[in-house]
Amino acid sequence: MTAAPPPYLPGHHLLTGRTAVVTAAAGAGIGGATARRLLEEGARVVISDAHARRLKKSEAALAAEFGPDRVTALRCDVTDEDQVTALFDHAEEHHGRLDIVVNNAGLGGTADVVDMTDEQWNKVLDVTLNGTFRCTRAALRRMKAAGAGGAVVNNASVIGWRAQQGQAHYAAAKAGVMALTRCAAVEAAAYGVRVNAVSPSLAMHPHLAKVTTPELLEELTGREAFGRCAEPWEVANVIVFLASGYSSYLTGEVLSVSSQHP
Repeated sequence: MTAAPPPYLPGHHLLTGRTAVVTAAAGAGIGGATARRLLEEGARVVISDAHARRLKKSEAALAAEFGPDRVTALRCDVTDEDQVTALFDHAEEHHGRLDIVVNNAGLGGTADVVDMTDEQWNKVLDVTLNGTFRCTRAALRRMKAAGAGGAVVNNASVIGWRAQQGQAHYAAAKAGVMALTRCAAVEAAAYGVRVNAVSPSLAMHPHLAKVTTPELLEELTGREAFGRCAEPWEVANVIVFLASGYSSYLTGEVLSVSSQHP
């Protein structure tokens, strides 16, 4: 049985006056949906992505809808430390503060371990795990210095808990994101910053359909309790919860946005 997606919820001003940075936000997936939801909740948002053309297009669309004073964009490849530093400098310079960071950048691929090259392994780990580390480190340094608290939300995956053929590099990276989240949360609690993660299973968007076979999508969808993929905004809703005051005593957690928790 397949359940229909619920109605799209309106914003409730949960993040008015806050400034958020979202990586890999120039698209129709979780990053783009999260940027929109943050704006709908009243935040000022800096979107970033490694794809300059898509980023410019997303910035123009969001600025037209929410106002150019609430949306800015800066290209950022999370494997480049200088670009990561520039992104967070941009957020503080343009909006005066940094309250929320959503680390959404990640890279997948498919290869069995016996066929996987060092290049394939390193590329996925560098974007998905090391990139999350670089951005978390940059965010925590600034939040600690500011002394005003804050929230970091990382995008993990259920594949960090379970096995799937051809996904050793991605699974290792996402499991690493979970461990990074827990350790960073213990450290950041001392200065009032919360660090959590979401762990989606299958959120459908056009890019996923292009890089995944129909057979695999059907198999993965069949594992879902609702008999359907998540809408990206359904994952974004949980990210907003973790970024908001409604989760004020929640840190070091990995929330499964799926029935496929361990």
